Amino acid sequence: MLIHLGDAEGSEDRIETWCREQNENCQVHMILGNNDFFSNLEREKEISIGDYRAFLTHGHFYSVSVGTERLADEARDRKVQIAMFGHTHKPCLDIRSDLTILNPGSLSFPRQDGRKPSYMIMELDGEGKTHAGILAISGPDNVAGQQKKLY
Repeated sequence: MLIHLGDAEGSEDRIETWCREQNENCQVHMILGNNDFFSNLEREKEISIGDYRAFLTHGHFYSVSVGTERLADEARDRKVQIAMFGHTHKPCLDIRSDLTILNPGSLSFPRQDGRKPSYMIMELDGEGKTHAGILAISGPDNVAGQQKKLY
C-alpha cells in the first residue's frame, strides 16, 4: 500500500503507475493537497490498515502548521486510531494512548531542520498491529540503502 498525503502537483497518474509496476496489487491512496489545483483527488478519506481505521488528510484545513489538536479532535470524532497528514513537510510520529498522529515529511521538499528528504514505513505484524518509523535519505543519490531511521 502506498499513501500520498497531498501536493502530488499533477503527478498522481505517474505515482500510481510506478506503484503498480512494482506490485500490480498495490493499493494506492492519494489525498488532495493545497498545491493540487487541477486534481480530482479526494480532500480526505478513511481507510483500513490491518485492524485500524486511518483518517487521511493533507491537514491544511485543520491548521496543522500551528499544531495537531484540531486534527486529533477530528480523528477522535471519526473514531479512527490513526490520523495521517502532510502539509508541513516535516516528519512527525506522535503516539498517544488512543491515537497515532503521523506525517511522513517530504521526499521532494523537506522543511524540518536539516531538510533531509523523509518518508514513513508502516508495517503490520502477524497480529495485525502497526509499527511505524520515519526514514530519511542520507546520501546524495537518494538510494534506498542510504536510509536512517529518525524515530
